[in-house]
Amino acid sequence: MLNANTFFAGKARSIDFESGSIGNASIGVVKAGEYSIGTAQAQEMTIISGAVKVMLPGANEWHVFMPGETFFVPAHSEFTFQTAESTSYFCRYK
Repeated sequence: MLNANTFFAGKARSIDFESGSIGNASIGVVKAGEYSIGTAQAQEMTIISGAVKVMLPGANEWHVFMPGETFFVPAHSEFTFQTAESTSYFCRYK
């Protein structure tokens, strides 16, 4: 399964896929900006390139994640992130 998605008026794009070894996942790219995303499922987000500043649910401060670093977002929540350049990510749905 491959499913292409476009969000935020074309500023973010992703491809969803399913793999026997990792389950449901997506790979995406976002342009510079600030975005708020609601989640249905828990997510494990790994930054591939660029960097993001993230405000996780329940957090009181921003955290910066660089390439190779991972953060976790609970199901049925919302998080906000900022990026100063086009940034790519890998997301596993839990």
